[in-house]
Amino acid sequence: MTLNKPIFILNQSTLKYIRLLWIAIILVFVLIYMLNPTVFSKEAIADFIMKYHDYGILVYLLIHIFRGFVLLPSTPLIFAGVLLFPSDLFTVLVISLVGIISSSLLIYFFSDKLGFSAIFSKKSNKINLIKEKLNGKYGVFYIMGWAFFPFVPTDLICYVAGALKIKVTTFIFSIFLGELLLCSIYIYGSSYLIS
Repeated sequence: MTLNKPIFILNQSTLKYIRLLWIAIILVFVLIYMLNPTVFSKEAIADFIMKYHDYGILVYLLIHIFRGFVLLPSTPLIFAGVLLFPSDLFTVLVISLVGIISSSLLIYFFSDKLGFSAIFSKKSNKINLIKEKLNGKYGVFYIMGWAFFPFVPTDLICYVAGALKIKVTTFIFSIFLGELLLCSIYIYGSSYLIS
């Protein structure tokens, strides 16, 4: 028995339908956001999670994990956590980090299945430079800076890192550090402002 065989194999036709479904879901979320942006506000998210009472923390975590696949930013979700659990900010931080790391890893490993490797398969100087920088000596700082900078989507670097096959340890360590800093500022800073 060989351990190197993939657990599941998807044929090209199935992958094509999965990609189309994924794109359709993203388009639906973008359309909803364009028609009614308040649906994704921190208050609306908090109201939605509160409907699940005792399972609120689990729902909060699951939303954090899967939001990356529809390219929703984690920021409103983090602020919703502060509204929902103001007396347990450390739990909000831990859940946010676990959700972001899980989501980042899912995106990283599925980026190839979703066709992102094909985008970067061209041997251009720019792509080679990006791969060299992200895998290089300062790769941790590039990815960490991207994850920390609030005006660019962290999910994008996850897709790029997965498609370019950046070392997973470098990738996840960098995402963790960048998001730890950003989430701490968001959570403890917003709590301070609220109180």
